[in-house]
Amino acid sequence: MGEEQEQEQVKAVEDSKDSSVEVERAKTEETQENKMGIADSVVRPSWFTPKRLLAIFCVINLINYLDRGAIASNGVNGERGTCKGGTCSDGSGIQGQFNLSNFQDGVLSSAFMVGLLVASPIFATLAKRVNPFRLIGVGLLIWTIAVVGCGCSWDFWSISIFRMLVGVGEASFVSLAAPFIDDNAPDSQRTAWLGFFYMCIPVGYAVGYIFGGLVGSHLAWRWAFFLEAILMVPFVIFGFVMKPLQLKGFAPAGSKVSLLVETAAAYVEETEIAITVNKKTDEKSGTPNESPKSTGNEFTRFLSDMKSLLSEKVYVVNVLGYIAYNFVLGAYSYWGPKAGYNIYNMNNADMVFGGITVGCGLAGTIGGGLLLDYINSTISNAFKLLSLSTLLGAAFCFGAFCFKKEIFFLIFFAVGELLVFATQAPVNYVCLHSVKPSLRPLSMAMSTVSIHVFGDVPSSPLVGVLQDHIHNWRKTALSLTSILFLAAAIWLIGIFLHSPDKFNEVNEHDHIRGANGQNKAPLLEEASSA
Repeated sequence: MGEEQEQEQVKAVEDSKDSSVEVERAKTEETQENKMGIADSVVRPSWFTPKRLLAIFCVINLINYLDRGAIASNGVNGERGTCKGGTCSDGSGIQGQFNLSNFQDGVLSSAFMVGLLVASPIFATLAKRVNPFRLIGVGLLIWTIAVVGCGCSWDFWSISIFRMLVGVGEASFVSLAAPFIDDNAPDSQRTAWLGFFYMCIPVGYAVGYIFGGLVGSHLAWRWAFFLEAILMVPFVIFGFVMKPLQLKGFAPAGSKVSLLVETAAAYVEETEIAITVNKKTDEKSGTPNESPKSTGNEFTRFLSDMKSLLSEKVYVVNVLGYIAYNFVLGAYSYWGPKAGYNIYNMNNADMVFGGITVGCGLAGTIGGGLLLDYINSTISNAFKLLSLSTLLGAAFCFGAFCFKKEIFFLIFFAVGELLVFATQAPVNYVCLHSVKPSLRPLSMAMSTVSIHVFGDVPSSPLVGVLQDHIHNWRKTALSLTSILFLAAAIWLIGIFLHSPDKFNEVNEHDHIRGANGQNKAPLLEEASSA
């Protein structure tokens, strides 16, 4: 029985080698076809270029975060009705109409994140079978329908469910947009391009505050959601109509390489597991077991990729710091206008926080990306920038809430936000470059899941509970801000870790699974058409 088993194992290895040869042959044929296609495109340049891709993705990201800012604004979120001395006043916005406590109000933010967290790894895994660009279109369609549902909601539970679906819709974009940008950015400007993209987070929030305030005061809070849906419709159409793009590390869906790679990967994985199981059985009892059934399914691959991802210490430390950072920023974005209104009696808190966030978000996020490119975009330099910028930003923001005069608060808080937002491009640069190319969608998805599950999902309701307990927005804000010092300390650890850039890493296992190198067609036609 031992000789027969060895012969079967040898035959299985030879078959897997034959599969690899077939994959190579198909890759060669497809490369020739692609070259012919690129030659044709040089004659007829495509409108769809890298810079236009960046611009389109930036606008979509802006609309996504505009929605988050709008629901946090006083104009849309509103206030509960109050009764003092026998005199009662009507509430306003969502909180007033549905009579929500601060905890329930915070749950609305968390409900959105539940959908985002559940769907992000699903979309990242599906990207290996379905074209990632088309997945973005599907996500935007779900987002648009769910936003309309928010505007039509009738109670706390209905709007919570629709907020979950909004998160599901955004999940595909969050997981897949950054890898597309990283693929097509010039080598010397990768972090700067990511900076432009992530600049839309603070700017979107800020525009959302202003947008929500204006719509809430002139129309009604429901109209904020209806108008958001109208803004997104052109991009939904774009996601389904445009020629789909490919990601580095993924064979084109439906191609000869893709089909052979999928078969070969499943076969090789099955063979490897069968050999391992038989060897373990021989060691224990000397009796071979039957080979297991095929394990090349999506769930098995997901677990394998997760194991690889969690083995990257640089990635794990980066995400841990990002969690602490996002715990603070998530609560700032949701409760900031309300805290400013109560601490400094800002009647125009939406406009003030919106204006500060726009200015500081623009300057800080772009500045952080440009600075990292200037000093050399390495993972070690990214950690240095993350730690120092967060430490100084935390000090300024903490000091801001200690002042009693509004003018000093605004100056210190603006400087603090400028420094804090400088981390957006570097932290995502580390997420993309600390893992091999085929893991980038999953790395972005799990980063998103982690920073929300342990960051802003619990922070919004927890801050609401803390405020309900101590009834002092200043102390609540100071307690929250102190967590930024923890984020700076965690990122400081990353400086001392061995951190090679894995952007161009392609190992043998990736080759079998279809890592076909960087496929920039048709976007890099811009160079030919210039």
